[in-house]
Amino acid sequence: MKKLLVAFAAVAAFSAHAETITVAASPVPHAEILEFVKPALAKEGVDLQVKVFTDYVQPNVQVSEKRLDANFFQHQPYLDEFNKAKGTHLVSVGAVHLEPLGAYSSKYKKLEELPSGANVVIPNDATNGGRALLLLAKHNLITLKDPTNILSTIKDITENPKNLKFRELEAATLPRVLTQVDLALINTNYALEAKLDPSKDALVIEGNDSPYVNILVSREDNKDSDAMKKLIAALHTPEVKQFIQEKYKGAILPAF
Repeated sequence: MKKLLVAFAAVAAFSAHAETITVAASPVPHAEILEFVKPALAKEGVDLQVKVFTDYVQPNVQVSEKRLDANFFQHQPYLDEFNKAKGTHLVSVGAVHLEPLGAYSSKYKKLEELPSGANVVIPNDATNGGRALLLLAKHNLITLKDPTNILSTIKDITENPKNLKFRELEAATLPRVLTQVDLALINTNYALEAKLDPSKDALVIEGNDSPYVNILVSREDNKDSDAMKKLIAALHTPEVKQFIQEKYKGAILPAF
């Protein structure tokens, strides 16, 4: 009974002094990584609450409106474009990992097998759409006006020898239409959710030289808070690096 009372007292003490930080995250791998660090943060007096989202807009909106403290789902080019388009002032707290974007097909084993007039779907947000086109240009399926422009659009295609037919869809929906098209450019988090193995199933995939490292994002007014500093420190530990390497087996790469 005495031990039980001591345990209850410890829980009460933690609840009274713990600082809560609420973070929006995509289900895979972001929420999984955050759940992994929760016990370590609890020992630091931080109660991490993870809110799972499946879109790329609301996590930023709700952090900007101070309904959430931070989010973990995006890379810097996407954040820059979002801030510019929405007039927000969200900032990066630190880089965590890279999710290489890949090209997938349920019909073909190699890009060279794509027929003339093949149907290709890419993400409809500016940064990931440009990212998809850069990957296709790198593998000589198309030529872009500026092969270094991460915001390239379909209108910037100058050569399309296979007369590929492009369609832009919300990133989260791309795995669901994979069997209906010839090629889909899919972000790794959505590929993993769809039980695809990027290291085996992607016909081509970005290398670790990609600039699209995923970051923890917050506001100017709380980016230097004690809880935020503890969170990014927890995400940069050797234990997290090992967790990423062992769980995702090269499909996701640590960025620290």
